[in-house]
Amino acid sequence: MWKTVKLANICSIKTGKKDVNEGNSDGQYPFFTCAKKHTYSNVYSFDCEAILIAGNGAVGQTTYYHGKFEAYQRTYILSDFRDVLPKLLLSILQGKLMNHLSSMVLGNTIPYIKKGMLENFEFLLPPLAEQQRIVAKLDAAFAEIDKTIAAAENKFQALELLEKNATDELFDEVKLLASREKLGNICDLVRGPFGGSLKKNIFVERGFSVYEQQHAINDQCTSFRYFISNEKFDEMKRFTVQPNDILMSCSGTIGRTTIVPSDAPLGIINQALLKITPHSNVVPEYLNLYMKSRLFNEQLMDGVDGAAIQNVASVKVLKKIEVVLPTVYIQQTLVFKAAKNSDILDKIAEISCKKHLNLISLKSALLAAELQSEVA
Repeated sequence: MWKTVKLANICSIKTGKKDVNEGNSDGQYPFFTCAKKHTYSNVYSFDCEAILIAGNGAVGQTTYYHGKFEAYQRTYILSDFRDVLPKLLLSILQGKLMNHLSSMVLGNTIPYIKKGMLENFEFLLPPLAEQQRIVAKLDAAFAEIDKTIAAAENKFQALELLEKNATDELFDEVKLLASREKLGNICDLVRGPFGGSLKKNIFVERGFSVYEQQHAINDQCTSFRYFISNEKFDEMKRFTVQPNDILMSCSGTIGRTTIVPSDAPLGIINQALLKITPHSNVVPEYLNLYMKSRLFNEQLMDGVDGAAIQNVASVKVLKKIEVVLPTVYIQQTLVFKAAKNSDILDKIAEISCKKHLNLISLKSALLAAELQSEVA
C-alpha cells in the first residue's frame, strides 16, 4: 500500500561542518558546497551513500554520491535511508522539492533552506518491491536522457574553457606592448580580519553585511548570511567594501574574484577574502578580467603555501604580482571585447541550458507519470 511520508521519517538529515575556504582544488575527495560544481578536499567527514542538497547558492540542487566526501556547512546530507531506494528518492526530490520550497517563501528566489523545510517535505512512497520495479523501469528510460544531459554538461565545460582561452588571448595581444606594474603600486590591498574578530557570537540579525569567500567563488555579491552591528562596523572600517572593489578568495579555493556592483550593500570582508581597490589609472573591470587570466594565476600560485589547505602566503607577496597595464583607453577596449565574447558565449550557453532543463523536466515528467499510474 502506498503511503504519505515525510522526508525526516525515511532518512537522516544533517549538514556539513566545513567552511568554504577549507577546500583544496588538488584534494582527493569531493567537497560539496552550494555552488553548481563541487570542489575537492584533502580530508573527508562522510563515507556513505548520500543525496546532497544545496542550502543556499544553487538552492535546492540535488546530487547523488556514494563514497568518501566532505561537505560545506550549508549543504544538507541525506543518508541512512530507510524503506526507500536512494535512486527513486533522488528523482522525487529533483521533480518536486523546488515547488515545495518555493511555496514556503515570498518572492521569486529562495535565499536559503532551513532544515525543517526538508524534514517536513511530504510525498507518496510505494512499498519497496514497487520502488524496485519503478526504478528498473525508469533506469531504462533515463539511460539515454542521462547521456544527453552528460553531453550538455560537457558542452558547458567546453564553453567555460573557450571563454578562458579567449580572455588569455586578449592579454597576449597587448602584453608585449604595455607596461608591467606591481599590483601593490596600482591598488590598495587589504586582507580580511584575523584573530577571531568575526566570531559568530558578534553577529546580529540585521546590520552591515559580512562578505564571505562564497561571494568571490560564485561571482556574485548577494545572499548574505551574517551581519554586524553599527558599533562593530565602526571598529572595522578598514575592511569596508565599496562599489568597484575586487574581492578575491585567498584560502582553499584561491584566486576566484568578483567585482562589487554599485548596488551592493555596505559591509566588510571576512578573513578568507582580499579586498583590492584599484587606483584611478586602473579600470576595475579590466583588473578583474586580468585576475582571471593565466598570466595572473601563474604568478599567484607561486605565492601559495599550506600543505593541507592552500593559502595566499601574504599581502606582501600579492603586491609583487606583475600586471600588464596598457592605457585606460586600451583597458576599456579590452573590457568591451571580452564582454562581446562573453555575450556570444552566453547566448550559446543559454540555448544549451534550456535543452538541459528540458531534459531534466522530461525525467521529472516520466517519474510523475509512473508514480501517478501506480497510484491509480
